Amino acid sequence: MTKMIHGKIGGNTIELDEALGIPEGQEVEVHVRLVSNVSPKTGEGFLRTEGALADDLEWDPIMDEVYSARSFDRRPAAPDLGQP
Repeated sequence: MTKMIHGKIGGNTIELDEALGIPEGQEVEVHVRLVSNVSPKTGEGFLRTEGALADDLEWDPIMDEVYSARSFDRRPAAPDLGQP
């Protein structure tokens, strides 16, 4: 069984966020990886994915269609109130 679970260090003890469902006394192997607890800034996720579709030719026509649809002026025409 391989499972990734988060936890916190307290001395020589790792307190896990959830139960493993493994019997007490069962021998296990632990791989530890530090997790950054710095919360990302707003928009940081977008910046990490910027350019992800740059070389994907399938998306070019799709994005052209989206751009065209957004460039139409959708405001209603001003009513003709006559000349003063």
